[in-house]
Amino acid sequence: MKLLDKVAIITGAGRGIGEATAKKFVQEGAKVVIADISQADVDRTVEEIKAMGGEAIGAIVDVTSLESVNKMVKETVEKYGKLDIIVNNAGITADNTLVKMSEAEFDRVINVNLKGVYNCGQEAAKVMAEQGGGVILNASSVVGVYGNFGQTNYAATKWGVIGMTKTWAKELGKKGVRVNAVAPGFILTPMTEKMPEKVLDMMKDKAPLKRLGTPEDIANAYTFLASDEASFITGAVLEVTGGVVL
Repeated sequence: MKLLDKVAIITGAGRGIGEATAKKFVQEGAKVVIADISQADVDRTVEEIKAMGGEAIGAIVDVTSLESVNKMVKETVEKYGKLDIIVNNAGITADNTLVKMSEAEFDRVINVNLKGVYNCGQEAAKVMAEQGGGVILNASSVVGVYGNFGQTNYAATKWGVIGMTKTWAKELGKKGVRVNAVAPGFILTPMTEKMPEKVLDMMKDKAPLKRLGTPEDIANAYTFLASDEASFITGAVLEVTGGVVL
């Protein structure tokens, strides 16, 4: 098992990529904290993991609140005595073109996708630096690397996450903490399932592999980067896109 006895927090783990990552981590031997703002999603995911024979606890967290994040990290360490991995996966969209985007739409996405990653990364880094090691994994996006029509706010956050990832890798390497990001392409999640069929078909056609990614595709990437198999990888951005940017 690649993550045997590791303790991992995964934000946005109530569904989609976060849920798939939590289940993959458990299959690889980790104990996981299912962190999400939705009580119902947290409860369901925790119960499903326990039914798999895995160990999981829930944490209701608002990643935009440093107090909420601090409480989540503190309770994790109190229960398990350490924190080996955090996956900063929580994120939202509020799409609009530049001239039509409202201040509220911009601020909401910035707060969750950028400030939320900052809050979680900062609190996790304090614990990991003190214990002498750990792994921080951040959710970027192909949109953060190449931009996308109607996603000024989202693209800005995902590019910002890359900047934080590389900065933290430089700052925390001497403490034994690795920091990497994953940049998914078009992934079939509850967020994208709401899109019209013709848009999904267009996304498939853009990729040389001619399919959308699955949450499990991204979970596999996080699992590799969290494991000792990636022990000499830090400051990297792993694109998992099906070749959509070629």
